[in-house]
Amino acid sequence: MMKYVFILSLMSCISVGSFAKDDVSNKQEMFLTQLINQQTKQQISIRRSISSILTRFPEQVDKVLNISLRLHPTEYKQIMLGALDAEPVHASNIIELFLKNNIASSTELVAIVVEAEPAYAQEILNTAALHDPDNLESIVRVTIQTESIHSKAILSNTMANFPDRMVDILSGLIQAIPEKVSKWVSYTFELFPDSGEQIVTTAVSSTNESHNQAIVNAAVNAGLDKDLAFSAAVEAGAPVESLSAKN
Repeated sequence: MMKYVFILSLMSCISVGSFAKDDVSNKQEMFLTQLINQQTKQQISIRRSISSILTRFPEQVDKVLNISLRLHPTEYKQIMLGALDAEPVHASNIIELFLKNNIASSTELVAIVVEAEPAYAQEILNTAALHDPDNLESIVRVTIQTESIHSKAILSNTMANFPDRMVDILSGLIQAIPEKVSKWVSYTFELFPDSGEQIVTTAVSSTNESHNQAIVNAAVNAGLDKDLAFSAAVEAGAPVESLSAKN
């Protein structure tokens, strides 16, 4: 009998504790909702409101952003920028929350966050790629277009993090900055020296005819046999006449 009394008492305590936590959470949400609405009524911009609220309550990032997106869904860019103003070191966590809310495309969100916080470009790219792996090529492209200064490091880290997606990563890099195609090919060879022909076909397929010769030259300089480089380029669609200098 005592055993059953003890179990019932324990269950009662757990239930009360659970309700207490829910009550605190609900009160926090009501308070933050009122705070956001109050600042909006005072004609304070949503970006400034979010920044000031998160500066005061940094532990409430998820709640503040979820409430803000529910109240002002069309202002997602300003909400995101306000969060980044207050908590730049949490850039990857912030974009993850927005991605989970399906508030905009992954590429648009990546462009916003990388432009605001370029120092965290790699973490932002990784987070977006894990959330939307089918769109990795476009995520890489928009990241490099927005933050090109550290492009080699981004290439190396992204290839290391997603080695089975070499083709998508290289294609995204070339689409972002096609005039650097020779460098992209050379860098990729350093990381995947046994994938020479695939690198050439990917590079040729990802840019226009004017870069074909440069791609073959970069591949040969990186150690790929000249005939193999030439054949791979032609297989990818490069006209033979565009490679006449190496024929």
